[in-house]
Amino acid sequence: MFYLSMLFQYIGQYMKTRLQYRSDMIVEIISDLLFQAVNLIFILVVFGHTQFLNGWSREEIIFIYGFFLVPFAIFGAFFNIWDFNDRYIVKGELDRVLTRPIHSLFQIILERIELESLFGVVTGLVIMGYASVNLGLQYEWYDLFIFIFMVLGGVLVYGGIFIMLASIGFWSDARTSIMPTIYNIGNYGRYPVDIYNRVIRYVLTWILPFAFVGVYPSAYFLGKEEWYGYAFLTPVMGLIFITLAIVIWNIGVTKYRGAGN
Repeated sequence: MFYLSMLFQYIGQYMKTRLQYRSDMIVEIISDLLFQAVNLIFILVVFGHTQFLNGWSREEIIFIYGFFLVPFAIFGAFFNIWDFNDRYIVKGELDRVLTRPIHSLFQIILERIELESLFGVVTGLVIMGYASVNLGLQYEWYDLFIFIFMVLGGVLVYGGIFIMLASIGFWSDARTSIMPTIYNIGNYGRYPVDIYNRVIRYVLTWILPFAFVGVYPSAYFLGKEEWYGYAFLTPVMGLIFITLAIVIWNIGVTKYRGAGN
């Protein structure tokens, strides 16, 4: 309850700050929507030259992209730790964080929330709805709960990977980061993994499992029975990666040397 209370207090303070500069927030939301629109247009352009991509139809690819946007938007809202190394390690702001009676990772997540990213959830749901209508998909009452668990699994996969990448800063205080590279690799998870070669497919499934953010959970709702095993692994992979990330983070904090000379 203490952590839940802290979450709502940080959200309240964040909203007060953002609403003081409404125009900036609106510009950021529009920019995110334009970015998502460009990716959708890319899919439409690809399918302007072919009806299927390794057996996947245009509407199925669009559905996968829509699903991908939902956990990705939640991740972007609550795991905005791209500048952790430079801000908290190199500039020493972690010293301030460690003096407070709250877990350091949780506090950093709260300090860096960007709730406007959650508009991507709405965009993703709209895209999924469009694709569902065109595909004639039928849903059962329990699919809503499966959807929620799979979305949470995808969020935890993404969060776990990037928390582990941020934790590297505890051992190396270099300003450079491999996060942008891994972020770009994550974009491959919005497309069916069977269009890639075996090496990339293996990486996206077991090493950097971004496939569990998009294509694998989407396969369940698309009725791809051959992928059901992977689909229902999504929450499991999420728990594994977030647990591993927290363990590595906690070890890394003990290695932190401070910002002094």
